[in-house]
Amino acid sequence: MTAQRTYGGISAEERRAQRRAALLEAALEIIGTEGLAKLTVSGLCARASLNERYYYENFDSRDAVLTALIDGIAAELAAAILTAVRTAAADTRATAHAAITAGVHLLTDDPRKAKAALIAGMATPELRARTTETVRTFARMVATEGTDFYRIPDSGPAAMVEFRALYLVGGLVQTLTAWLQGDLDLTRDELIEQTVDVFVLLGEDMAGKLR
Repeated sequence: MTAQRTYGGISAEERRAQRRAALLEAALEIIGTEGLAKLTVSGLCARASLNERYYYENFDSRDAVLTALIDGIAAELAAAILTAVRTAAADTRATAHAAITAGVHLLTDDPRKAKAALIAGMATPELRARTTETVRTFARMVATEGTDFYRIPDSGPAAMVEFRALYLVGGLVQTLTAWLQGDLDLTRDELIEQTVDVFVLLGEDMAGKLR
Protein backbone atom coordinates (compact mmCIF):
# COMPACT_ATOMS: atom_id res chain seq x y z
CA MET A 1 0.00 0.00 0.00
CA THR A 2 2.84 2.37 0.82
CA ALA A 3 4.37 1.79 -2.61
CA GLN A 4 1.07 2.75 -4.24
CA ARG A 5 0.81 5.93 -2.22
CA THR A 6 4.35 7.21 -2.74
CA TYR A 7 6.94 7.14 -5.49
CA GLY A 8 10.30 8.79 -5.13
CA GLY A 9 9.09 10.37 -1.91
CA ILE A 10 6.10 12.01 -3.64
CA SER A 11 2.57 10.95 -2.71
CA ALA A 12 -0.11 10.03 -5.24
CA GLU A 13 -1.99 13.24 -4.39
CA GLU A 14 1.12 15.34 -4.96
CA ARG A 15 1.76 13.65 -8.31
CA ARG A 16 -1.81 14.29 -9.37
CA ALA A 17 -1.50 17.95 -8.34
CA GLN A 18 1.71 18.21 -10.37
CA ARG A 19 0.00 16.74 -13.43
CA ARG A 20 -2.94 19.11 -13.04
CA ALA A 21 -0.56 22.08 -12.74
CA ALA A 22 1.31 20.90 -15.85
CA LEU A 23 -1.93 20.67 -17.82
CA LEU A 24 -2.99 24.16 -16.73
CA GLU A 25 0.42 25.61 -17.60
CA ALA A 26 0.17 23.93 -21.00
CA ALA A 27 -3.32 25.38 -21.49
CA LEU A 28 -2.03 28.85 -20.63
CA GLU A 29 0.80 28.49 -23.14
CA ILE A 30 -1.47 27.26 -25.93
CA ILE A 31 -4.08 29.98 -25.43
CA GLY A 32 -1.46 32.67 -25.01
CA THR A 33 0.65 31.78 -28.03
CA GLU A 34 -1.56 29.86 -30.45
CA GLY A 35 -5.11 30.80 -29.57
CA LEU A 36 -8.11 29.14 -28.02
CA ALA A 37 -8.94 27.13 -31.15
CA LYS A 38 -5.72 25.14 -30.67
CA LEU A 39 -6.72 23.97 -27.19
CA THR A 40 -7.52 20.30 -27.79
CA VAL A 41 -7.09 17.26 -25.54
CA SER A 42 -4.31 15.81 -27.70
CA GLY A 43 -2.56 19.17 -28.08
CA LEU A 44 -2.82 19.91 -24.38
CA CYS A 45 -1.43 16.52 -23.35
CA ALA A 46 1.38 16.73 -25.91
CA ARG A 47 2.37 20.16 -24.60
CA ALA A 48 2.29 18.90 -21.00
CA SER A 49 4.10 15.64 -21.95
CA LEU A 50 1.34 13.59 -20.33
CA ASN A 51 -0.79 10.64 -21.40
CA GLU A 52 -4.40 11.57 -22.23
CA ARG A 53 -5.67 9.48 -19.32
CA TYR A 54 -4.19 12.09 -16.99
CA TYR A 55 -6.30 14.74 -18.69
CA TYR A 56 -9.46 12.79 -17.88
CA GLU A 57 -8.18 12.23 -14.36
CA ASN A 58 -8.52 15.99 -13.82
CA PHE A 59 -11.00 17.42 -16.35
CA ASP A 60 -14.12 16.37 -18.19
CA SER A 61 -14.26 19.15 -20.80
CA ARG A 62 -12.38 22.07 -22.30
CA ASP A 63 -14.61 24.42 -20.33
CA ALA A 64 -13.45 22.71 -17.12
CA VAL A 65 -9.83 23.40 -18.10
CA LEU A 66 -10.60 27.05 -18.87
CA THR A 67 -12.60 27.49 -15.67
CA ALA A 68 -9.72 26.13 -13.58
CA LEU A 69 -7.27 28.34 -15.45
CA ILE A 70 -9.37 31.48 -15.03
CA ASP A 71 -10.01 30.72 -11.36
CA GLY A 72 -6.27 30.28 -10.78
CA ILE A 73 -5.45 33.60 -12.43
CA ALA A 74 -8.20 35.31 -10.42
CA ALA A 75 -6.74 33.92 -7.19
CA GLU A 76 -3.27 35.21 -8.15
CA LEU A 77 -4.77 38.58 -9.01
CA ALA A 78 -6.65 38.89 -5.73
CA ALA A 79 -3.54 37.97 -3.72
CA ALA A 80 -1.38 40.49 -5.60
CA ILE A 81 -3.92 43.30 -5.17
CA LEU A 82 -4.51 42.67 -1.47
CA THR A 83 -0.77 42.49 -0.78
CA ALA A 84 -0.29 45.80 -2.59
CA VAL A 85 -3.12 47.44 -0.62
CA ARG A 86 -1.78 46.20 2.70
CA THR A 87 1.70 47.59 2.03
CA ALA A 88 0.73 50.91 0.39
CA ALA A 89 0.92 54.29 2.07
CA ALA A 90 -2.35 55.14 3.81
CA ASP A 91 -3.72 57.70 1.39
CA THR A 92 -6.27 57.35 -1.36
CA ARG A 93 -4.08 57.75 -4.42
CA ALA A 94 -1.19 55.65 -3.11
CA THR A 95 -3.54 52.81 -2.21
CA ALA A 96 -5.39 52.93 -5.53
CA HIS A 97 -2.14 53.19 -7.46
CA ALA A 98 -0.60 50.22 -5.66
CA ALA A 99 -3.65 48.02 -6.18
CA ILE A 100 -4.17 48.87 -9.84
CA THR A 101 -0.47 48.61 -10.67
CA ALA A 102 -0.29 45.18 -9.05
CA GLY A 103 -3.31 43.94 -10.98
CA VAL A 104 -2.34 45.36 -14.36
CA HIS A 105 1.25 44.17 -14.03
CA LEU A 106 0.21 40.64 -13.10
CA LEU A 107 -1.97 40.42 -16.20
CA THR A 108 0.45 42.10 -18.60
CA ASP A 109 3.90 41.01 -17.41
CA ASP A 110 2.76 37.59 -18.65
CA PRO A 111 0.40 38.48 -21.54
CA ARG A 112 -0.81 34.88 -21.67
CA LYS A 113 -2.66 35.47 -18.41
CA ALA A 114 -4.50 38.51 -19.70
CA LYS A 115 -5.49 36.66 -22.86
CA ALA A 116 -6.80 33.69 -20.89
CA ALA A 117 -8.59 35.74 -18.24
CA LEU A 118 -10.09 38.48 -20.38
CA ILE A 119 -10.54 36.91 -23.81
CA ALA A 120 -10.88 33.13 -23.37
CA GLY A 121 -13.21 33.86 -20.47
CA MET A 122 -15.80 35.03 -22.99
CA ALA A 123 -15.60 31.93 -25.21
CA THR A 124 -18.84 30.21 -24.17
CA PRO A 125 -22.00 31.19 -22.27
CA GLU A 126 -20.78 29.17 -19.28
CA LEU A 127 -17.42 30.91 -19.24
CA ARG A 128 -19.06 34.30 -19.68
CA ALA A 129 -21.21 33.56 -16.64
CA ARG A 130 -18.09 32.54 -14.72
CA THR A 131 -16.32 35.74 -15.77
CA THR A 132 -19.33 37.81 -14.69
CA GLU A 133 -19.26 36.16 -11.27
CA THR A 134 -15.50 36.76 -11.03
CA VAL A 135 -16.04 40.47 -11.79
CA ARG A 136 -18.67 40.60 -9.05
CA THR A 137 -16.31 38.89 -6.63
CA PHE A 138 -13.65 41.52 -7.29
CA ALA A 139 -16.27 44.25 -6.98
CA ARG A 140 -17.18 42.91 -3.54
CA MET A 141 -13.50 42.96 -2.63
CA VAL A 142 -13.20 46.59 -3.78
CA ALA A 143 -16.36 47.47 -1.84
CA THR A 144 -15.00 45.87 1.33
CA GLU A 145 -11.63 47.58 0.99
CA GLY A 146 -13.29 50.92 0.22
CA THR A 147 -15.62 50.61 3.21
CA ASP A 148 -12.66 49.93 5.50
CA PHE A 149 -10.48 52.64 3.96
CA TYR A 150 -13.09 55.38 4.23
CA ARG A 151 -14.41 54.06 7.57
CA ILE A 152 -17.94 53.78 6.25
CA PRO A 153 -20.23 52.53 9.04
CA ASP A 154 -22.11 49.25 8.62
CA SER A 155 -25.30 51.31 8.47
CA GLY A 156 -23.91 53.32 5.53
CA PRO A 157 -25.38 53.35 2.01
CA ALA A 158 -24.44 49.84 0.86
CA ALA A 159 -26.12 50.33 -2.52
CA MET A 160 -23.87 53.30 -3.33
CA VAL A 161 -20.73 51.41 -2.38
CA GLU A 162 -21.74 48.30 -4.31
CA PHE A 163 -22.71 50.29 -7.39
CA ARG A 164 -19.44 52.19 -7.53
CA ALA A 165 -17.34 49.10 -6.91
CA LEU A 166 -19.07 47.16 -9.70
CA TYR A 167 -18.87 50.18 -12.01
CA LEU A 168 -15.15 50.52 -11.39
CA VAL A 169 -14.25 46.85 -11.74
CA GLY A 170 -16.51 46.24 -14.74
CA GLY A 171 -15.21 49.37 -16.43
CA LEU A 172 -11.62 48.37 -15.78
CA VAL A 173 -12.16 44.93 -17.31
CA GLN A 174 -13.65 46.45 -20.45
CA THR A 175 -10.94 49.10 -20.67
CA LEU A 176 -8.13 46.60 -20.16
CA THR A 177 -9.63 44.29 -22.79
CA ALA A 178 -9.78 47.15 -25.29
CA TRP A 179 -6.21 48.14 -24.47
CA LEU A 180 -4.95 44.58 -24.96
CA GLN A 181 -6.66 44.47 -28.34
CA GLY A 182 -4.89 47.67 -29.36
CA ASP A 183 -8.00 49.84 -29.33
CA LEU A 184 -6.59 52.39 -26.83
CA ASP A 185 -3.51 54.40 -27.75
CA LEU A 186 -1.99 54.45 -24.26
CA THR A 187 1.19 53.15 -22.70
CA ARG A 188 0.78 50.77 -19.78
CA ASP A 189 1.81 53.51 -17.35
CA GLU A 190 -0.73 55.91 -18.89
CA LEU A 191 -3.43 53.24 -18.60
CA ILE A 192 -2.61 52.77 -14.92
CA GLU A 193 -2.54 56.52 -14.19
CA GLN A 194 -5.87 57.19 -15.88
CA THR A 195 -7.46 54.23 -14.10
CA VAL A 196 -6.15 55.52 -10.77
CA ASP A 197 -7.65 58.94 -11.55
CA VAL A 198 -11.09 57.38 -12.00
CA PHE A 199 -10.86 55.22 -8.87
CA VAL A 200 -9.72 58.18 -6.76
CA LEU A 201 -12.37 60.50 -8.20
CA LEU A 202 -15.25 58.14 -7.43
CA GLY A 203 -13.82 57.11 -4.07
CA GLU A 204 -13.26 60.63 -2.83
CA ASP A 205 -16.63 61.77 -4.14
CA MET A 206 -18.32 58.94 -2.26
CA ALA A 207 -16.41 59.74 0.92
CA GLY A 208 -17.44 63.39 0.59
CA LYS A 209 -21.12 62.45 0.27
CA LEU A 210 -20.89 60.38 3.43
CA ARG A 211 -19.20 63.01 5.59
